[in-house]
Amino acid sequence: MQNIDLICLGKLNAKYCAEGVAEYAKRLSAFANFRIIELPEEKIEEKNASPALVARALEKEGKAILSSLRKGESLVALCVEGKIVSSEDLADLLARKAGSGAGDVAFVIGSSHGLSDEVKRAASARISLGRITLPHQLARLVVTEQLYRACTINAGMKYHK
Repeated sequence: MQNIDLICLGKLNAKYCAEGVAEYAKRLSAFANFRIIELPEEKIEEKNASPALVARALEKEGKAILSSLRKGESLVALCVEGKIVSSEDLADLLARKAGSGAGDVAFVIGSSHGLSDEVKRAASARISLGRITLPHQLARLVVTEQLYRACTINAGMKYHK
């Protein structure tokens, strides 16, 4: 069974998001070993932090992200400059990873400042959730649902219409 990780910076504290994520994580368990890895977001106290301060925070977060990966796991960065994909495209990505022999894949949602360049360079793919801006907690719910949807597409189920 394929290992799929969702690496997230920051806590999930909105009840409606937590309930949705829990539901889709439970559903995903029929298709993959799914786990969510929560890493702490680096605190930046200044409202108008300098680019250097933000870069240092992203660097620390990036090291934590990369050290949380399983050995041989493929990384997919969720970032604004990524490619916009369909549910079918995501299903195809998961199927290709599963069939490659190195099927473990991790998706990463960065902090409010994004992802470090190091993480983006380490990623085998960059995906965008679209041109809209989503709160990170809602993005976690959307990604978890889309991973479930991709697995049902690959299994030939009728969830995806």
